[in-house]
Amino acid sequence: MPELVITNTTPLLYLYRLGHLELLPKLYRQIIVPLAVVKELKAGESQGDDVPDVKNYAWIKVLSVTVPGLIGLITDLGPGEAEVLALALEQPDCLVILDDGLARSVAKLQNLKITGTAGVLLKAKQKGYIPAVAPLLDRLVVLGFWLSEEVKAKIIQQANE
Repeated sequence: MPELVITNTTPLLYLYRLGHLELLPKLYRQIIVPLAVVKELKAGESQGDDVPDVKNYAWIKVLSVTVPGLIGLITDLGPGEAEVLALALEQPDCLVILDDGLARSVAKLQNLKITGTAGVLLKAKQKGYIPAVAPLLDRLVVLGFWLSEEVKAKIIQQANE
């Protein structure tokens, strides 16, 4: 189990909307979000979106990037993704939770350990915290989460469903 997990906005948002945000502290020891993720969630809230309020979760720690220059090196990404990656580069042996394809590609190029919302759900199924992944993947799509049929089928197969 990684000591440190750094998550982006989308996984927090969709796990919250699924009613399964509590999976994060069950699966991982320490959950960190960068300040940009908090700002993105607050921006969503101000637009009337149903979002988690990070301060209501004692197990989520908010960190600022200590080398802000790293953020500028990560182009074409939103502030949340850029700060997640910058924090991950500062933290050895962490896991990042990202759903954005470009952000995941950058993470792979930097040899970072990555997973996404669907990966969190798969791990939760494997650990016995949820009975099935497939219905939750279907619900994610209804909620507006983009998931290719190929990835969905792969996750369901790995979950033995």
